[in-house]
Amino acid sequence: MEASETKIESATQQLVAADGFPLTATTFTAQTQGGAKAKGKILIAGATAVPQGFYRRFAEFAVEQGYAVMTLDYRGVGLSKPASLKGFEMNYLDWATLDLAAAVDAFADDTPLFLVGHSFGGHAFGLLPNHQKIARFYTFGSGAGWHGWMPKMEQVKVLFMWRVLGPLLTSWKGYLPWKMLGMGEDLPLDVYKQWKHWCQFPHYFFDDPAMPHVAEKFARINTPIIAANALDDLWAPPRSRDAFMQAYRNTEMQFIDIDPRVTGAMGHMGYFRSSAQPLWADVLTWFSSHKAS
Repeated sequence: MEASETKIESATQQLVAADGFPLTATTFTAQTQGGAKAKGKILIAGATAVPQGFYRRFAEFAVEQGYAVMTLDYRGVGLSKPASLKGFEMNYLDWATLDLAAAVDAFADDTPLFLVGHSFGGHAFGLLPNHQKIARFYTFGSGAGWHGWMPKMEQVKVLFMWRVLGPLLTSWKGYLPWKMLGMGEDLPLDVYKQWKHWCQFPHYFFDDPAMPHVAEKFARINTPIIAANALDDLWAPPRSRDAFMQAYRNTEMQFIDIDPRVTGAMGHMGYFRSSAQPLWADVLTWFSSHKAS
């Protein structure tokens, strides 16, 4: 079907995580005659502080190519946040173990289910209790978060945020007012604290002495993975990706370095802007080569 002929329908859906927390997701499907079945389903595991609406362009592109897509706001973000973030308690990893897991269960059926990650999404997959329901995983901009992997000027900015600005803002507001800085959605205090803590380690939470069980979870994954990072991604350059994604040590893994001289400037957020459509086409081509068992 030609993209111009595809009528896309989107519908808000309420999900409930295993602990009872209400979440808001959006499904994107093609309006077809005769109930034609999608060639596959794609769930998007978004980045920290990025609302699901940011991924709409990718979702619509995938629907035009014959897929059904679901996006999700994790608890405390976008349409899944409480009336006030002040005093809101959660574990950062709830986004994976409870929220993304609920979306997987809700969206999975007998159609191949694929996962597309962005930044935190590359972490979330390894923590999923139901990861076996995912046929293939393609992630953009996933890395270890440690400032030492970043270019020097970005290191200075990030350390200023962690050591000066973040503590001041969270003490004032009771959460991280990210939106005030034009950085994305505001973040719950617990997310900020854990994120800051793990970003002090070269291999993120794998280096945290209090998290010895995490490496085991990632080692259980045998789903094929592609991890693509742009050379101009200041927050997650390829070496940061390599430091984190090596934890998926028992699966077929491909690393792709995206050259901005070919694609145009990418940075950490460009993977899901309209100019990245050639990258999206590569994702769907890889998904389409999956052979269901």
